[in-house]
Amino acid sequence: MTYTPTIGLEVHAEMLTDSKLFCGCRNDPASEEPNQYICPVCVGYPGTLPVLNKRAVEQILRVGVALEGDLASFTEFDRKHYFYPDIPKGYQITQHAYPLVQHAVLCGVAIQRIHLEEDTAKIHHDICPDGSVIDFNRSGVPLMELVTDPTMHTAEEARLFADTLQQTLWYLGVSRARMEMGEMRIEVNISVSNTDVLGTKVEVKNLNSFKAVCGAIAFETDRQIEILERGERVVQETRGWNEHTNKTFSQRKKESTAEYRYMPEPDLPKYRIDQVDGWDRSSLLSGIVEMPEVRLRRYVDTLGIDAKKAGILVRQKALGDIFDGVVSTVAGSDAVRLAVNYLTSDVLQYVEVHGAVLFERIDSKGFSDLVQMLLDGQLSSRGAKEVIAVLAREGGSPREIAEQKNLFQESDEGMLGAVIETVLRDNAGVADEYRSGKEQSLQFLIGQVMKETGGAANPATVQSLLKKALS
Repeated sequence: MTYTPTIGLEVHAEMLTDSKLFCGCRNDPASEEPNQYICPVCVGYPGTLPVLNKRAVEQILRVGVALEGDLASFTEFDRKHYFYPDIPKGYQITQHAYPLVQHAVLCGVAIQRIHLEEDTAKIHHDICPDGSVIDFNRSGVPLMELVTDPTMHTAEEARLFADTLQQTLWYLGVSRARMEMGEMRIEVNISVSNTDVLGTKVEVKNLNSFKAVCGAIAFETDRQIEILERGERVVQETRGWNEHTNKTFSQRKKESTAEYRYMPEPDLPKYRIDQVDGWDRSSLLSGIVEMPEVRLRRYVDTLGIDAKKAGILVRQKALGDIFDGVVSTVAGSDAVRLAVNYLTSDVLQYVEVHGAVLFERIDSKGFSDLVQMLLDGQLSSRGAKEVIAVLAREGGSPREIAEQKNLFQESDEGMLGAVIETVLRDNAGVADEYRSGKEQSLQFLIGQVMKETGGAANPATVQSLLKKALS
């Protein structure tokens, strides 16, 4: 039989705020010092009262606007009960009946809801030989949860959605969304069926890389098909992912909504979002930049950039910003081609070495000057690479660097004419070969001129002048 997998995603992303969601503790879950940024609210002491972080709510609403969702006019928070050491209160403050955003869309995938909740503490099982220990620095960090409809059918669709969502959070500036740091975690819901009726859903939790997402989907699809082929039933459960064996493993029976015993959070008021000054849709749109999907279409469809290189410029937003600055300053398809090629090769390799610091040294104005010098024939490709290397290490002005390093190409026809006359006299036989039809002889002569000028001559000017002299 032919089985079709159906996939839905639940994505959690930590929001970038100064303080946690319900207290004034610093939002720094990655701190190397455990339990440094905690208070009685973070660790669930009896009698403590939560106070909502307005900035975190605004960030979720901005995500909703960017993803064309319906923003709530009314919302409230709920208690979701379950017992695990990383939840000190025995419940998590989240949103159940009234999420902040509903009915959004990304990459053609419908998004059911986007809501706000508190993150859990972090349990370490391999630090203390006598048992597990808990770091509460992450407890109470604002956490976005996004839930899609189960409409995807391939791992590649799921990867594209998650990748684009990560980029969108970067573009909005609401989350670092570093999966390797746990700042963005993905849970995959997978079922397989050979009819129009969906199969039994299995949830694979806490996937921290796109590779793990694709691997979990592939393994779980095959596992469920094998079960059905044996005439057995798939059990609805929560499973984990073992990155060493590339297999999922059973963790626990999947809880139902009733088992969480949701109830309205009595220590937080109800909220009328539509009555908060400055939170109308137009004000939330303020400052929202072009989203990754739109930027990619513009690069590929309008500017004709190769899809792979366009993808690099979109994913590395700072590179894309530099590129946009160049094409708004230097006109023409040649400027587009040069900017794309150097940004996605030479500059990209320095990004991997220097990281974000690089963009304090290379900006769109300086790179526009570099592209213009290339277009004007003032710099060779080799010279441009040397300028970029200095910019990456030290910063500065491309033109001043080219002057200091003596990288400008020589285009003075009078000076080059004298050199060409000498080269033709010393290589008269080669000149006669070219005149008799041996085209490759011209390249030899160009090379000789370049040698005589120490590589400073403009090759295009040299070629033009040689052809005139040989005619």
